[in-house]
Amino acid sequence: MPKRFVVAASEFPDLPRFPAGSELADALTVASQQLHETLTPHNTLRTAVRLAVHLMPGAEHAGVSEVERGSRLRTLAWTDEVVRAAEARHTGREPHGHWERLWNTPVARTGDSDAEDGWDGLSALGLRSALSLRLRADRRRLTVLTAYARKPGVFDEDATRIGRLFTAHVSIALDSATVREQLTEAMHTRDLIGQATGILMERQGIDAAAAFESLVRASQRENVKLRDIARRIVGTHDTT
Repeated sequence: MPKRFVVAASEFPDLPRFPAGSELADALTVASQQLHETLTPHNTLRTAVRLAVHLMPGAEHAGVSEVERGSRLRTLAWTDEVVRAAEARHTGREPHGHWERLWNTPVARTGDSDAEDGWDGLSALGLRSALSLRLRADRRRLTVLTAYARKPGVFDEDATRIGRLFTAHVSIALDSATVREQLTEAMHTRDLIGQATGILMERQGIDAAAAFESLVRASQRENVKLRDIARRIVGTHDTT
């Protein structure tokens, strides 16, 4: 399960709040740099929600959620407990139609939660406007950034345009951080399997090919990932 983060919507001194005109390019450049400085996907999302509140006109709160098709919504990062409370009402059950629209379009806007069926919980928290933008999508799962505001009709075409430009940068940074994390994990896994292979060679007096085959058979027999079998062998060896 992905880690979850709650962060304060603190100020970014290098960014103009709700940029417009020539300031927009500069603000997006600074935002992109800060996103690309993150080392993991979790930190990328954490930075993204903070930046969203600062960059997107009218945004007061923001969250990033994962939506499974026909199933549930899970919040991965949020600026404050208001967002967590708003999205928690949909956790474990089919998300509101606002999010479901994102399977067919990259943007979903709610002008007034008071006028939308099923959004009583949102308006009860004082949130009237919502703008959701798709970050990632495959056949089973969406990753979505949603900005919220306490006034109705906040997210107009200009806010949506800035939001789409911003989420394009978030998506690229998120993909880069994911690849980086996967490569790091692959290197750790390779080293771990190498250590486990060496331990088996020493214990059983066999060559590298036979030791690796022994790991594979154990993985298949126990229905456990190869790296977990290797981690267990290395851990046992370290404690002896």
